Amino acid sequence: MVIIFNKKSIRFLLACFCLAGTHVFAQDSSFIKVQFIYGSKPLKQYQATEKKWFGGISGGHVGIETDSNRVLDFHHYKSFHVFGAYNNKHSRFLCRPADEFWSGFGCPGETVKKATIIIPVTKAQKLRFDSIKNSYLSNTPYDYAFIGMRCAAATYDILSQLGIVDRYSLKTTYMKIFYPKSLRLKLYAKAKENGWAVVKQEGSTKRKWEQD
Repeated sequence: MVIIFNKKSIRFLLACFCLAGTHVFAQDSSFIKVQFIYGSKPLKQYQATEKKWFGGISGGHVGIETDSNRVLDFHHYKSFHVFGAYNNKHSRFLCRPADEFWSGFGCPGETVKKATIIIPVTKAQKLRFDSIKNSYLSNTPYDYAFIGMRCAAATYDILSQLGIVDRYSLKTTYMKIFYPKSLRLKLYAKAKENGWAVVKQEGSTKRKWEQD
């Protein structure tokens, strides 16, 4: 596991630890974790035993975890659409324990290559996230499609509503944030700029993993 810090992220984490024994931090600020599973494919000698993942090297997955240790992420449901069909949505958001998110490709969570970007948020942003989560869980706002909204674009959509990234139209969002890597690199740049902590874990040596 690799943890990447700069001076700003060290100060942020020290503040978290100092306030952990009081109610101030819980009341006035919090954080979210943007959780990435890297794309991969089995090495040739392990293709008989390792899972094939949708998207392969350019695939992977992303969701948002809060202090409840549950991850909100976007999925296709039923058949897979090439183009978005907004009157026939085959999509859903899930909010599930983090362990289930990491093992969602059928591989143990400790074997996946992962990255966690820890973003401090205000109480108002956290309340806004909870409102979006509840709304999206009860009524998925868009279809899941290859040319359309998928996990990375949906995650960007939520982050943009929190004011963490720039807001785009849905079409611009899915064109700009086509794969999880697109979002990951954008957030890495913002993490460096704002002092957010980044935690990485290398994946199983039985797979070829996507690189940043």
